[in-house]
Amino acid sequence: MTATIDRTITSERASASPARLSFTPEGSPPGLLDGAWWPRSRDLLRELPALTDVLDARWGRITHVTVNPTRWPVVPRKVPVTGHTVHVGWFAEEQDPNKLILLSYTAGRWDLLVIPPETGAAAAARLMSAAAAPGGLRTASALMASEDTTRHAQQALWREEEWETDGGAASAPGNAAELLTSARGR
Repeated sequence: MTATIDRTITSERASASPARLSFTPEGSPPGLLDGAWWPRSRDLLRELPALTDVLDARWGRITHVTVNPTRWPVVPRKVPVTGHTVHVGWFAEEQDPNKLILLSYTAGRWDLLVIPPETGAAAAARLMSAAAAPGGLRTASALMASEDTTRHAQQALWREEEWETDGGAASAPGNAAELLTSARGR
């Protein structure tokens, strides 16, 4: 029997960056999430091997992963990882789109918040911390919605500060004083 090794996968894996993860502290009360994962792309074939390299050593061999396909453009059925293959499933309606479920025959199940790859470092840090909080009762989507609210509030505050720094209402075209002056001049 002859075996063929696909060197492109091997060389890609060697240059892959380590997974960006946070976990709830061991021995802490259970919550809805066991931590967070911040992948660098939406490519499961590229991202899952780095994730399982960390988790296989920590939790035992990861055998299955489930995702919601709304966040992943391609959901492969199987992903080759170090020493074995991970089977990938998907649930469109049943699974939170911001969550990844990991299964291990030897150690059980873990639910991780998946932080979108395009998320900024500060927001990702807040999300990773919130997802790793012991006994957390917020779902993955609730954490993402909370972060969106925080981001929108910060953007509104920055726009207001910029407005005031640039002269505020006094320098804005169409402010009340200009409108009154132009109305009198007619």
